[in-house]
Amino acid sequence: MSVSVEPTTVEPKQFEQGEALRPHAEEAFAGELAALAAQDDRPRPARWKLSPWAVATYLLGGTLPDGTVITPKYVGPRRLVEVAVTTLATDRALLLLGVPGTAKTWVSEHLAAAVSGDSTLLVQGTAGTPEEAIRYGWNYAQLLANGPSRDALVPSPVMRAMAEGMTARVEELTRIPADVQDTLITILSEKTLPIPELGSEVQAVRGFNLIATANDRDRGVNDLSSALRRRFNTVVLPLPESVEAEVDIVSRRVDQIGRSLDLPAAPDGIAEIRRVVTVFRELRDGVTSDGRTKLKSPSGTLSTAEAISVVTGGLALAAHFGDGVLRAADVAAGILGAVVRDPAADRVVWQEYLEAVVRERDGWKDLYRACREVSA
Repeated sequence: MSVSVEPTTVEPKQFEQGEALRPHAEEAFAGELAALAAQDDRPRPARWKLSPWAVATYLLGGTLPDGTVITPKYVGPRRLVEVAVTTLATDRALLLLGVPGTAKTWVSEHLAAAVSGDSTLLVQGTAGTPEEAIRYGWNYAQLLANGPSRDALVPSPVMRAMAEGMTARVEELTRIPADVQDTLITILSEKTLPIPELGSEVQAVRGFNLIATANDRDRGVNDLSSALRRRFNTVVLPLPESVEAEVDIVSRRVDQIGRSLDLPAAPDGIAEIRRVVTVFRELRDGVTSDGRTKLKSPSGTLSTAEAISVVTGGLALAAHFGDGVLRAADVAAGILGAVVRDPAADRVVWQEYLEAVVRERDGWKDLYRACREVSA
């Protein structure tokens, strides 16, 4: 005997905006942006939400006259941020260049949020990014039914930014095929996007600009043509210049991520963060912090972003399977996973570092034992 079961319809739950796992910058820092706008009496370029001075303050942090504290979003040379912000106020597009983990995407998002109040006009570059992602596409149902028309046209984020005078973002520009990259040349030089199918064009209104990011380890993948490179002002974002600066960056981001995941704050986590950062910096630089021992570097980047990931994972382990205190055992597996990307060559590099440096360093015996245990 067969039994028929009526299908049950489950209504999708309506989540509050604050429940987003990773809110956009303009949402997460709406209070700071509003406070800056209220006290910003300096000249603003057309359609900018803040003046260039206020945008730089938003990224670098500071205290406003009324006592409002603006948290730093980027820890690095102030002049680089000022050059980046000033570029967006000109007719040149901005290219943020750097090795992986130098906060290119993070800076790009916060710049767009502060300038335009919207960081979501984004094109994610990949090897398969089509020309339509930068120019426009078509609603094929309407296209087949009625032919080319404005109603059938699907604007790209770049087209929307041009029409509305906002900031568009292109991530990983050098991963996009060269012929698709060059779609940007007319947009950035003529500030116009032709639509030959309709015999018309979209002209950029004042306030439009574009921020692109590129990984300088991708050179040779899809190098920018000289014509396109001339349309950008390039700002190179460096790695943190000191251990203290990198520890500060990692601790701030781990705290933000931990709060969004409802993880308890680690009471003494700064000591483990410092050790993770030290390990990454020494292997990255190929020399110990005292300059006495030369080291082999692994194939991975060991970036600040990866250090943040290792510490966040360790914090989750401490919270759910420990006593809430971040310890060496909580970060050891994460360090191993970040360092050993090539199972053959990187494992040799890691074992040499473990025995020659970690084992002999005062106060690191617990980290040595934890790393030995997960490396076995």
